Amino acid sequence: VLSMFRWKAQQSLKPLVWWIFSQQGRRGLFYVPPATGAPDPATSYDVIVIGGGHAGTEAAAAAARTGARTLLVTHKFKTIGEMSCNPSFGGIGKGHLMREIDALDGLCARVCDISAIQFHVLNKRKGPAVWGLRAQIDREQYRRNMQNELKNTKGLTIIESSVEDLVMAQGEGKPKVAGVSLGTGEIVKGQSVVITTGTFLRGQIFLGLDSYPAGRRGDEPAIGLAKTLEEIGFTMGRLRTGTPPRIDKDTINYSILEIQYGDDPIIPFSFLNERKGIKLDQMVCHLTHTNMATHQIVLDNLALSRHISQDVLGPRYCPSLESKVMRFKGRRHQVWLEPEGRSSDLIYPNGISCTLPADLQEKLLKTIVGLEDCRMVQPGYGVQYDHVDSRELHQSLQTKKVSGLFLAGQINGTTGYEEAASQGIIAGINAALFCQGKEPFILDRTVAYLGVLVDDLTTIGVTEPYRMFTSRSEYRLLLRPDNADLRLTEKGYNTGCVHAERLALVKSMEKSIAQGVEFLKTVQFSPNVWRNKLNIPIKEDGKMKDGLHLLTHQEVTIKRLAEVFPDHFSSLAADPAVAQRLEIEAHYAAQVSRQSADVEDFRRGEAVRIPSDIIYDNLKHISAECREKLARNRPSTLGAASRLDGVTPAALLHLLRHIQQRQDYDSSHVSS
Repeated sequence: VLSMFRWKAQQSLKPLVWWIFSQQGRRGLFYVPPATGAPDPATSYDVIVIGGGHAGTEAAAAAARTGARTLLVTHKFKTIGEMSCNPSFGGIGKGHLMREIDALDGLCARVCDISAIQFHVLNKRKGPAVWGLRAQIDREQYRRNMQNELKNTKGLTIIESSVEDLVMAQGEGKPKVAGVSLGTGEIVKGQSVVITTGTFLRGQIFLGLDSYPAGRRGDEPAIGLAKTLEEIGFTMGRLRTGTPPRIDKDTINYSILEIQYGDDPIIPFSFLNERKGIKLDQMVCHLTHTNMATHQIVLDNLALSRHISQDVLGPRYCPSLESKVMRFKGRRHQVWLEPEGRSSDLIYPNGISCTLPADLQEKLLKTIVGLEDCRMVQPGYGVQYDHVDSRELHQSLQTKKVSGLFLAGQINGTTGYEEAASQGIIAGINAALFCQGKEPFILDRTVAYLGVLVDDLTTIGVTEPYRMFTSRSEYRLLLRPDNADLRLTEKGYNTGCVHAERLALVKSMEKSIAQGVEFLKTVQFSPNVWRNKLNIPIKEDGKMKDGLHLLTHQEVTIKRLAEVFPDHFSSLAADPAVAQRLEIEAHYAAQVSRQSADVEDFRRGEAVRIPSDIIYDNLKHISAECREKLARNRPSTLGAASRLDGVTPAALLHLLRHIQQRQDYDSSHVSS
């Protein structure tokens, strides 16, 4: 009703609004970069994406690739692809998301590959299943390259405007979205809307005791949209994040700091660069640490940090310096000095996000080794913003309350570029499929980290900003960075969001790996021959050992085999990308077989659907605490119910019996 009143008021004001803006020399209400083409205000879109951040760019591009007529609405075209915080992508768990986004033909991985200034794999001492692919990125290059990608995306239109409201209509049993109302009062019709407002939803910036409305430094918050979501009845919460000060690169004493070099050879994010590789003159990062003098400045001035004193939760795994000092007393903390780009004069001190007054931030910087004479160019600050309880979403990321409305990114309570982009690509694909009347694109926990992310959000929800780690997956030996394309690209192709050329590349790689595995099995020698040639300990059990078995030894690589047995293995070593994949396949072969059995157990639980109209209060055999948790979260499957904290095996058994009794009852009444 409120939306209808707003719409009528906006219609009456439209001629006046249009005249005012035309007198200011604008190109009408729609400012569109020339490469995107000017839209007709009367055009109806299949998918409207609100926000040009990491979730919004992936959502808009994915929807357009899937065949939807797509509109991206952003405050400023020039800030599309802005890296608001750290100048890097990837990391532990996050690198897996990057590979999976790329496997679905997403943008951020390949944009990172052409914008990077350093590549470095984290966790390299552990197995490849938990490697954290990571890259330092040139901010300006990334922003420019992402904007170019979007300009060249067929079926995508981009406009500059705020969105103040949703246009609603009555659907089947619940409201449905019918478009958006721009800040100018213009109505744009659409069958589905993806909201990706990041930290802009009623965003508030904090610096010391000062605060002001903003979603990011220099950008206005989204106020009207936050009110609309409240009026619809979504459960809302408040979270916080922050960013560190920036330092003039020429005022740092690098000579006394530890250097971190990039990797050689480089492991790229995008599978498109896997075989051809990346040649790059890599920049270096430097490492320093906080100390007791740094911490004392923080402790003495906590009362001057309004952001920290408020009862709003921040990210546990990327905490502010104030939080670190309070939680880990007596411990020094790493500070990575990361260049923001080849032509940038700024250094990003990763690890000291801070919201103290600017003068105190500069004072504490000068207590750190190597920064004694540094000049602070920009102080750090904190941001608080609204988010929607992610349990209000289906696994397609469509809201349960409003048909055709999808949410992605920090609005769902996550933190990080990679988590936002992951939700963006899922929401974009599903918004397009919704308009086409097709089944949603759902990835479960056994298939992808994307599935783990969405399942955690929609089943468990968040009490603090959610960050991806490999430890969140029960099936991480199966969900490795190296095989994301084999797991996901064909699934993406079936939705329409992956081009045939990319699928052909994946099929070629899949064939090469299969042929390589079979060939390795045919090359067999006695343990004695292998031991003498490779100089490695092998148990003498009288059985012939094949090449695939030999690759389970950590010291053995295909390159090493080719050096010792050139007639047999030189052809495999000629393709390093295939060789590395074969080594990883061999390394995990036995464990993967065992974990596959766990996957079958999981799928049996997921196959048991919980009726959407179930009344948990009627299940008296289940404890009141479990009933309350089940009613609040409303899991869609028995497997999802089992992942709720505090839901006991006994409760699951009673729930299963109730479902079976209902099915038996329904079957008997249908037959009669």
